[in-house]
Amino acid sequence: MKPKPRVFRDTRSCGGAWMQAPSSLWAAWPIRAELLTWESGKSEKCLGCYPRVESGLPTVCSESCVGRIRYNGIMLYDADAVARAASRPREQDLYQAHLDLFPDPRDPAVIARARRDGVPDSWIEAAQRSPVYKLAVAWRVAFPMHAEFRTLPMVWYVPPLSPVQTAMEQGRLPVGADGLFPDVSALRIPLRYLANLLAAGEEAPIASALKKLIAMRHWQRARHVGATQDPMILAAAGLDATQAEEMYRYLVIADYEDRFVIPTSHQELSREDPRGFQGVNGLNFGNDSGEGTRAPDLFPRRHTQSPEPEFPLAWLPRRKTGERP
Repeated sequence: MKPKPRVFRDTRSCGGAWMQAPSSLWAAWPIRAELLTWESGKSEKCLGCYPRVESGLPTVCSESCVGRIRYNGIMLYDADAVARAASRPREQDLYQAHLDLFPDPRDPAVIARARRDGVPDSWIEAAQRSPVYKLAVAWRVAFPMHAEFRTLPMVWYVPPLSPVQTAMEQGRLPVGADGLFPDVSALRIPLRYLANLLAAGEEAPIASALKKLIAMRHWQRARHVGATQDPMILAAAGLDATQAEEMYRYLVIADYEDRFVIPTSHQELSREDPRGFQGVNGLNFGNDSGEGTRAPDLFPRRHTQSPEPEFPLAWLPRRKTGERP
């Protein structure tokens, strides 16, 4: 894979942006959101609230979402297969290649391999209860944005459902060949648009996700209004009653404990010794005055010795306590 280009951005030119960015910035780096820092008056990149996530807390935007439509969780993945997945020659194969990176966290072989690789048990348990894994891999109703960019993003989106119930009752929405679901190609939001946005132009997975969401809606509506629940509706969408009830629990009820399954980070397994960086100017992929220059590495080996900090201004005389300048 080619190295990713660095993106430089003038914060002064983005000082008036709030929750959005100029098109030129998105063209250069279309992944992370642009947010305004109120104290400095400058726009900065979203960092995913990593201090909160490392402490087992959800991101601020997720926790403050009144619509309960944001989920935080972890997934186990095969790091050795990332390059192969992003190098598929056919763009329409990238979505499936992305899903193939995530093994079943309940598989005993996967659990044993994760433990051998040093993954804590709390992370394995969180991966088994992850709402992101359920939505993206188990049910396949969530998709990554613009798979054709080959960045393999870990932010997933559930495609929206168009208003279908009233339109079907009024006869303004055609029914598919199965006679059970509305024709997904005739929805208000074009299927081709959603496929280009979420599946690199592949319409089949988007249509399957929409059918599952519509089937779950029909199933729960019949249950709550006292009508007869037809299992054929779920079977036609590739679901069963257990899956439909669980989807309703996660997508409609959306309790706090179900939406946010975030394990705390294990500082005892940290790759770096924080005492070695005391008094230096911060951490920046190893390019700081306390550690020297080192090439970036996403999977570094654990350091057994602390780097010796350097104090380039130690020769300057310091004032004594109480001494006035």
